[in-house]
Order: sequence, then structure tokens, then C-alpha cells
Amino acid sequence: MAKLSNDELLEAFKEMTLLELSEFVKLFEDTFEVTAAAPVAVAAAGAPAAGGEAAAEQDEFDVVLESAGDKKIGVIKVVREIVSGLGLKEAKDLVESAPKAIVEKVDKEAAEAAKTKLEEAGATVTLK
Repeated sequence: MAKLSNDELLEAFKEMTLLELSEFVKLFEDTFEVTAAAPVAVAAAGAPAAGGEAAAEQDEFDVVLESAGDKKIGVIKVVREIVSGLGLKEAKDLVESAPKAIVEKVDKEAAEAAKTKLEEAGATVTLK
């Protein structure tokens, strides 16, 4: 069998339909026991470590109070709004024990709303 150059291979691939190309890739992977998707998976795995959009894939978030800032009283009031049934002393203790999770395992919308309220009150907040 004659050896094809890279350009000849590319021209042959250009003439194939997507279905034919997909079947070829599967056959290539089976024949050589490799996975064509491996480099993509490595790149995708590196993206969250670099600050990618891993949060977009999450469905549960924790709202973590990093610090109360200068306006501790306002932050305590907002914490009492967010965490129902929390007394003044418990809210104060929670704010003073920062960094501390305020709410855990909530959906993205609730986490974003809590984060916004806390930041408006002067707190430093992260979502995990």
C-alpha cells in the first residue's frame, strides 16, 4: 500500500461526510486503541484549575462569608434575612466566625442573590 501524505489525507477527509468521518475516527480508535478525545479532556480539565467555568456545571453552591468588612451590623442584618430562624446572637456569632459558610447546597440563583445582598451590606463573599 502506498503511503499517503498529510495533504492527501486532508483532501480525502474533506470529501467525507461527518457521519463517514465519525465512523472513521471510531475505527481508528479501535484499531490503534487510542482515544481522539483525550487531548480535549486534558484541556478541559486544565480550564477549571485556571479559573474556567466549572461553576456553570455545578448545581449546588455554598455561600461563604470571608469577612464582614467595616459594616458588621449591616452584614448581621442581612445574614438574619438569608438564614431564616436565626437570632441576633447566632447571626453575630456566625459573622464573627468568618470565614464561614452562610448557606450550603443552594441553587445558583439563591447563591447569587445571597452573595449580592451580603456584598451590598459590605461583606466579602465567595461561592463554592
